[in-house]
Amino acid sequence: MSHRHHRHTLHAHQHHHGWNNANPPALRVAPGESVVFETVDSSGGQLSPTSTLDTLRALDFSRVNPVTGPVHVDGAEPGDALAVHIEHFAPSGWGWTANIPGFGLLADQFPDPALHLWQYDAGTLAPAAFGRLARVPLKPFAGTIGLAPAEPGPHSVVPPRRVGGNLDIRDLGAGTTLILPVEVAGALFSVGDTHAAQGDGEVCGTAIESPMTVALRFELLKGAAPRFPRLELPGPVTRHLDSRGYDVTTGIGPDLHGCARDAVSGMIELLVARHGMQPVEAYMLCSVAGDLRVSEIVDVPNMVVSLYLPRVLFD
Repeated sequence: MSHRHHRHTLHAHQHHHGWNNANPPALRVAPGESVVFETVDSSGGQLSPTSTLDTLRALDFSRVNPVTGPVHVDGAEPGDALAVHIEHFAPSGWGWTANIPGFGLLADQFPDPALHLWQYDAGTLAPAAFGRLARVPLKPFAGTIGLAPAEPGPHSVVPPRRVGGNLDIRDLGAGTTLILPVEVAGALFSVGDTHAAQGDGEVCGTAIESPMTVALRFELLKGAAPRFPRLELPGPVTRHLDSRGYDVTTGIGPDLHGCARDAVSGMIELLVARHGMQPVEAYMLCSVAGDLRVSEIVDVPNMVVSLYLPRVLFD
């Protein structure tokens, strides 16, 4: 009997904070089965479509980045790989982006909280308006997706790790397969932190944070654990953004982190001068739609990081 079309559902209340291999499974499945996960946004439900800056100021960080799960996959053992086939997203139609004091690539330059609330068409996923300033093409994906680590927990969900977690790889969209190394019996898979759009780098620390439902199918690859997560993508990754070309700023120097900061700062200055944006608005737009790239890392001592911002945002 095939389990391939047997679909389970995990509801949003079946979530946990932090990675811990002692968490009891919320569900047990056989390899080949699919699960529909209802996720909570990365604020843990603290922000809503009517939130204000006061809501953001009062954020309880012990409740951020909840993940739905864990799912025990029958037969999964340390040394195996779990292939997670991302099948489908059902977005909610709303989301938020924020500058959270003390968090983000340019936290020292942006000490004050800022919040942008998004409304978008969950059916058509038409580009979402960033006020009157820009329109951001959408591409739903799961920011946090991973397995319980072997080391006893709890462990924060904020940093990514070998078994996945808060990867924030914007190409973890529908059609992609994510292959994760199993470190504990049953793998203990969880997912959350869903985004309607994000640029590579997620430079201000938040994307379009948006609760949604995601359907995943699990496949077990015995003895095939990769050293770190790897992805298999079904097609082009920037086609929804590249039709009008890009503006690109760079940072050059001996420190990759410093180069990234300079590239982002350069784009903020360009957006402020060209479009009359507030600097923090430009910073948040870079986070949801700009792509940081390591352009050169061999010409010692200096490296080059580039920020690519799609011109389609302003059409």
